Amino acid sequence: MKIADIRKLSTAELSKEINELKDEIAELRRHIYMGDNQNVRAVRGKRKDLARMLTVLSDNLVKETK
Repeated sequence: MKIADIRKLSTAELSKEINELKDEIAELRRHIYMGDNQNVRAVRGKRKDLARMLTVLSDNLVKETK
C-alpha cells in the first residue's frame, strides 16, 4: 500500500487495517513454518506496510493531541 493511500485513512480505519495486517503476517509465518508457502519475501513486504501504517497512525495521534 502506498503512503499516500495510507495518509487518506482515518485513525479508526488505520487501527483496523493494522490489526488485519498483523493477522495476515501471523498467518503467512504459520504457513511458512508448516511448509505450505515458499514465498518468504511476502512477510517482508507486509511488515514494511505495517511499519508505514504505524508511522502514519502515530503522526495522526500526535496531531490530534495538539
